[in-house]
Amino acid sequence: MRITQYLMPLLLGLSFSASADTPASGLPMASPESVGMSAQRLTRIDDFMQRYIDDEMVAGTVTLVARRGKVVHFEAHGMKDVERAQEMTTDTIFRMASMTKPIASMALMMLYEEGWFQLDDPISDWLPEFSDMMLEVENEDGSTSLRPAQTPISFTHILTHTAGLMNSYRGDVPRYSQVSAVRGDEDLASWTERLATLPLRYEPGTRWEYSAATSVVGRLVEVISGQDLDTFLRERIFTPLQMHDTYFYLPADKVDRFATLYGPDADNNNRMMLTEVGDQNSRYVAEPTTFFSGAGGLVSTAHDYIRFQQMMLNGGELDGVRLLGPKTVELMFANHTGDLPLWLSGPGMGFGLGYSVVLDRAVAHTSDSEGSVSWGGAFGTLFWIDPAEELVAIVLTQIRPYSHIRIREGFHNVVNQAIVD
Repeated sequence: MRITQYLMPLLLGLSFSASADTPASGLPMASPESVGMSAQRLTRIDDFMQRYIDDEMVAGTVTLVARRGKVVHFEAHGMKDVERAQEMTTDTIFRMASMTKPIASMALMMLYEEGWFQLDDPISDWLPEFSDMMLEVENEDGSTSLRPAQTPISFTHILTHTAGLMNSYRGDVPRYSQVSAVRGDEDLASWTERLATLPLRYEPGTRWEYSAATSVVGRLVEVISGQDLDTFLRERIFTPLQMHDTYFYLPADKVDRFATLYGPDADNNNRMMLTEVGDQNSRYVAEPTTFFSGAGGLVSTAHDYIRFQQMMLNGGELDGVRLLGPKTVELMFANHTGDLPLWLSGPGMGFGLGYSVVLDRAVAHTSDSEGSVSWGGAFGTLFWIDPAEELVAIVLTQIRPYSHIRIREGFHNVVNQAIVD
């Protein structure tokens, strides 16, 4: 479906510019020059996003940049829903997918600070279904067999994707998908118990493989705290941080702010076709349920997400509300995977507790500083925190798959080139 016919009447006047008297981000606004950034160079973000929109590779975007605790760029471009001619706005709600993971991981670390566990403790202390795990090994003739795993899954393993869990990316994907599919109105407890019946793919701690481990993190939050994950996040994180548009399941009165999901057309020529909105919405807009995916279930806005990550950049505090101590944030931002290769992030990267970490910016081919942390979501969203530059940046869009475009990689470039002091 071509979208230019819908876009052109709305391209002018669509952006929302940060100003001192428009605190729509939930953070103080400032002129770029006052925090060492160039206003002129920041306009390259707008030009970059508009090129993707004009080329019909994405319908619309929201971008936000904050430095030294002040927002210097907050813009909406393009369309939230092309077919309905609904323009993108800065309060549009997006599927955050795996950008849920840092939030769930931070929730578990709040309980770590209360002394409930140590990072090297086995998670089976709290989830006995992960006791006596079996490891699937491949024999010389190509067959597989099972043997007892030698290393218990620790809290560090489950927070860093080194637990060895079967997953939907590598290995026996069909069996994983069959067992891990959410069934009816089940809760996170029954799902986790079923996941634990699958054998491990490797000894915990010996490899990095992306998985639904962060949903197990969410289950640990539930068991240790005595609250379901939804309640814990709402009471302990979202309400204190004034994240009023972040949910596992979107209330009906906010559906009109929900962005439509797009994908490349059937000819795979990078242009978009409208995805069935009803089918996509049903996963996020529903009657209250008891299954809350710590690995990828949240919807949110740029306003809410910048407040969470600014809190992390600040060492666990925002607007007088402290959720973590600075030493715990430092621990989360440290590399916990040694020199294990991260096939998803690539060379020069490590992984902390819920975040990827830049170890060598030259090897990683990134303009982010070493020590920067980040993650993205399956629908094209991305954020990073650069502690050295005191910077947080977010780009939100809704397209899947997105591997045919490089909007996320380019966003790093157009943000970082605007730093001048």
